[in-house]
Amino acid sequence: MRLFCLVILSVALMSAGWGTDLSKAKDEAKKDHKLILLSFSGSDWCIPCIKTKKEIFDKEPFINYSAANLVLLNADFPRLKKNVLSSEQTKQNETLADIYNKSGVFPLTLLLDADGKVLKEWQGYPGLSPEAFVSQITAIQHAH
Repeated sequence: MRLFCLVILSVALMSAGWGTDLSKAKDEAKKDHKLILLSFSGSDWCIPCIKTKKEIFDKEPFINYSAANLVLLNADFPRLKKNVLSSEQTKQNETLADIYNKSGVFPLTLLLDADGKVLKEWQGYPGLSPEAFVSQITAIQHAH
């Protein structure tokens, strides 16, 4: 029974986490009537990316809000050999960059509707508390 509970908890945590596939994110956003938050990051070299994750995305107010209201999508571009992505994932991320991040801005966080249309853009570290970040998203969500 204990193992079963751990498996269920693990599945729940993974499903609430960051995805990497735009078409799946769009499908989920349409099905659940959510917006998509797309983050372009350099997880092992970009200091503002690491700061955004640590000070906003990893904080409880954002985690709680996003679990109920957003489909999270991450396009990571690590540089260290130990963090290299699969060639399939690298290609997916490069395709996302070709569509949404032609200038190569890091970090770049985009709020998208379920069709992939950009509703809001944060270039660089947002410099917001998790609560203020969520508040900006909520305002757009209500206007949308």
